[in-house]
Amino acid sequence: MSTSAPLEKVLVSDFDGTMTSHDFYKLVIESLLPSDTPNYWAEYRAGALTHFEALKRYFGAINANTPEVLAVVDQMELDSELPAAVEALQRTGWKVVVTSAGCKWYIHRLLAMAGVDIEVHANPGRFEPGEGLIMELPLDSPYLSQTLGIDKARVVRTYLEAGQTVAFAGDGFPDAESARLVPGDLRFARGDLANVLASEGLTFHPFRTWADIARILLKREG
Repeated sequence: MSTSAPLEKVLVSDFDGTMTSHDFYKLVIESLLPSDTPNYWAEYRAGALTHFEALKRYFGAINANTPEVLAVVDQMELDSELPAAVEALQRTGWKVVVTSAGCKWYIHRLLAMAGVDIEVHANPGRFEPGEGLIMELPLDSPYLSQTLGIDKARVVRTYLEAGQTVAFAGDGFPDAESARLVPGDLRFARGDLANVLASEGLTFHPFRTWADIARILLKREG
């Protein structure tokens, strides 16, 4: 997909629950884990595990074959309007960048199936039957975070420091730091992120689907 305007504007977007209707890890917990799987989220909230390690352990505990796991990936429900929305944004000079604490393995699969080729910063991984989804830290990434895998806020700061207009979209608690960095009219939130921003009195655009974000940005372009 080509652009017809200089890339001076960047939309940094979360993936799970932002570009999709559902989070992969929640679907995994609901349908792909043995009943005796420990509560890794409780350990994370207690400070015994990092966010990355909790996800890694859940993904590693997946007890399913490849078709079963791919079926769950499809259940994430990537926004059907995403390809057209990304293309429309690119035509007006917006670059779309995905930042995720999840795994590139399913992100790339869903984007490729939709014919969407955009920059993705997420944790590398691979699915191995009998071993689960093996997720690793992105050790070669300039945005490496030992606790999350990808430091989303560092991605946002990089573009801001380059003098570019930056918008951010997300849905989770880990997205709050990134969202605070951008102006209210370029801040998009739902779910836990929306609750955090509202509690802090910060303005943002609520959204139902990712295409809603694109429509608001395109309207802003006039």
